[in-house]
Amino acid sequence: MGQSYVTAKVENKYGDIVKINIEGGRLDIELQETLFKIKGKQLQLPRLAYIMTTINDTGKILVRKLHVIGVKDWLLIYEDDLFLLAVKDTYDELDIRVID
Repeated sequence: MGQSYVTAKVENKYGDIVKINIEGGRLDIELQETLFKIKGKQLQLPRLAYIMTTINDTGKILVRKLHVIGVKDWLLIYEDDLFLLAVKDTYDELDIRVID
């Protein structure tokens, strides 16, 4: 059985193109090193990330608290509502803040 996910590409502040995958599942996130101030995968990672977006049609704000489970070459978000809303193209921006 295959997995479903939504993919986007964003540009970080250094001009690098970074891939983001959003898929349904547990409430977790795997960070991408150049999008956040993470110096190497061996150092202690932030514990939590908060994701916020505004739904285009309604103006409602969706906020999710996700556990940081690792670092990848791309940003990987596991969250059912964000995945379904991305499939429907109902938001344009994600605000992600990490907490130590």
